[in-house]
Amino acid sequence: MLEGRSCVVPRLFPSSCQADNKWSFMTYLPDLDIKNGKRPLDTDGEEEPQPRKVNRRVDSRHHGETTRFLFQKQSCHADDSVVPQMDQDRRKDCVLLSNWQRVEKADAFSAQLLDEREQHRAGDSLVVSTDLQSNKKEEDQLEDSSDSGVQQSDEQKMEQEVEGDLLDAGDQQPPDDQEEHHGGDSSDSGSLLPRMNRDSSIACLSRCSRSDYGSLASLNRSFRNTIRSGELYRWRRLNGIIEHWIYFSCALLEWEAYDPIRERWMHLPRMASNECFMCSDKESLAVGTELLVFGREMRSHVIYRYSLLTNSWTSGMRMNAPRCLFGSASLGEIAILAGGCDLDGHILDSAELYNSENQTWELLPSMNKPRKMCSGVFMDGKFYVIGGIGGKDSKLLTCGEEYNIQTRTWTEIPNMSPGRSARGAEMPATAEAPPLVAVVNDELYAADYADMEVKKYDKERRVWVTIGRLPERAVSMNGWGLAFRACGDMLIVIGGPRTHGEGFIELNSWVPSEGPPQWNLLARKRSGNFVYNCAVMGC
Repeated sequence: MLEGRSCVVPRLFPSSCQADNKWSFMTYLPDLDIKNGKRPLDTDGEEEPQPRKVNRRVDSRHHGETTRFLFQKQSCHADDSVVPQMDQDRRKDCVLLSNWQRVEKADAFSAQLLDEREQHRAGDSLVVSTDLQSNKKEEDQLEDSSDSGVQQSDEQKMEQEVEGDLLDAGDQQPPDDQEEHHGGDSSDSGSLLPRMNRDSSIACLSRCSRSDYGSLASLNRSFRNTIRSGELYRWRRLNGIIEHWIYFSCALLEWEAYDPIRERWMHLPRMASNECFMCSDKESLAVGTELLVFGREMRSHVIYRYSLLTNSWTSGMRMNAPRCLFGSASLGEIAILAGGCDLDGHILDSAELYNSENQTWELLPSMNKPRKMCSGVFMDGKFYVIGGIGGKDSKLLTCGEEYNIQTRTWTEIPNMSPGRSARGAEMPATAEAPPLVAVVNDELYAADYADMEVKKYDKERRVWVTIGRLPERAVSMNGWGLAFRACGDMLIVIGGPRTHGEGFIELNSWVPSEGPPQWNLLARKRSGNFVYNCAVMGC
């Protein structure tokens, strides 16, 4: 709004930028009874005057007809040379004509303005707000139409909006050099996405692939803390959002990970351990967002824990009854380990439950029979330990045992082990690998490495039925060096042909719900072709 003197730019000089105090038309100013010294907007011809609130729109529609007041000093500078010189007679005529029009308009406009002020005094603020919102909508529409000539879907617009917010948040602060693998650190704010509450932000981020979480963690501190705290993975688990990655080791102390959705390989940090652990028998287990590797050092058992949240290995965790050569399986954030043997070689009948959320171990009731070199699975919400070696003479066990988590009881199940190949009398029981079993959609499958067959367990009749063949190139040494695992709704076989020199590893997959075994090559990588350990992490 202009304060003090008001002036009008004549149509005769629409391009004039001369200072208002030097205009030849400033010889007459009507006396108007207007508060604060403010003057109403002049109108032209028969057009009805409008309140000053709509100046911006009037300017845009009639820019070619009337030049409005000059509000910004930077727009032009006073320069006497801009206004052309006129002769005295022509200037007087213009002055008289302008004064007569201004007096007539001012009288009519003053009366109308006073009436409108009384009528709209209460709703004035509402009109201003509505006008501002309308102007903003017009500007947004113009901006959107200039960026893209094609109407986008709601989902695409949301993705672009979220991506812009993330990038803006990531540019606020420099990266934190002290954090491994997570470069950007930009905000201490608790909100993740500026236009969403925290729950909605978590819901959106949970739909992203696990492969993208490393990049998201580098955007700002809030993202990184959310991912590293495990909150995002807990939300995914509660809402049934699970991605399965395959972890396996074909070289001592080195682990690879494979994402079957993105078809992407990842190399985990190398485990920092001694030679005793490197050469010992090891078991592996994926639970929650952790990969646990169990082994033995000189005088004790040791557990190395890889955290998906920090991409690092740690050690120092201890079970209530340390063991090796046990059977194990995981279900969400919990895992059960059963059997095995202690440091003195005694076969155990004890079992423990591990909770990855608080990293605690709980002793469970003992099994009916002690056993080692057994296998474990979860099926129908219950834990099963299958096969193994037990008794004083270390004989093969064909039975299995079922643990009911609700009643905390063990039940023996006869003939649950898929059996082993016909061995010579000179071959000890420990020469063969534990049973290669896996569960997909609550159905139990086994790999017969001797006959290269796939078997399925009939839970009603409690017998094993052959349903197809294993991949031809999946070779092993008495079952050692071959991995048979469930990965979501797929069964996977990991192994490679025996070759001299540098070999390669193959990942073959089959979806049981699609029919008889038809193995598809999922991935291939140059690597050692002997699989020491393998685990599948679903989170």
